[in-house]
Amino acid sequence: MLISCTNLNSEIVLKDLSAEEIYSKAQKEFDFGDKVKAAELFLEIERIYPYSGLAKRALLMNAVALLEEKDYEASRVSAARFIRFYPADEDTPYAYYLIALSYYDQIDDIGRDQVNTYEALKTFRIIIERYPNSEYAKSSSLKVELAFDHLAAKEMEIGRYYLKNRHYTAAINRFKIVVEEYPTTSHTPEALHRLVEAYLSLGLIKEATISGAILGHNFKSSIWYQDTYNLLGGKNDGLNTNAFKGWLGDVYRQVIRGDWI
Repeated sequence: MLISCTNLNSEIVLKDLSAEEIYSKAQKEFDFGDKVKAAELFLEIERIYPYSGLAKRALLMNAVALLEEKDYEASRVSAARFIRFYPADEDTPYAYYLIALSYYDQIDDIGRDQVNTYEALKTFRIIIERYPNSEYAKSSSLKVELAFDHLAAKEMEIGRYYLKNRHYTAAINRFKIVVEEYPTTSHTPEALHRLVEAYLSLGLIKEATISGAILGHNFKSSIWYQDTYNLLGGKNDGLNTNAFKGWLGDVYRQVIRGDWI
């Protein structure tokens, strides 16, 4: 009975306030750090005054408050509702950005499942492609690069494990993903060096040499170049790359010779 009376009294007080007054109270709670209370008050505006001019903004602020409180799922629900109710609104790109951040902020150590990384990438892509002129497009592009770097790091971790345990073909497949799918990340130089190690371990000198050549052409100043150069004995021994077939040959001809067709 006490709880019911408390809730009832609270509801009566809120109903006696205008949408602007409730929004002001919610904003004060948000500014002073009580994001949970702020989120509740923002949501009340939509419930009590669903057709007011502030209902739309309050729904978005509810998603913001929940995101800052790290209630990621609830934040996504509110942001998704905003997109569903106001698909053409000027703040719709921001709603998508909040959803992307809710996934992006959960990307932590590389040893865990990468579902959040893929979901963040998917939503950042929506912003970049649908709203290229929005203020969130540039930030989304930067975060896409960081997310790619995270995915490449995951492939490198697995590849190093296989290489250490002499599962060379499995290791090559992982390093290949980094070179082909994440070539602009910080892990590409090491991936090429590890390919040299793996190919040499299998006695595949031609493949090792091409990997080293790509590394030397693009990343000669990297910490991996000298080790690769030493592994290969500093030689290219008349490698006939025109006759070489396979993915490495394609990468070599595209990157070094500029033959894209």
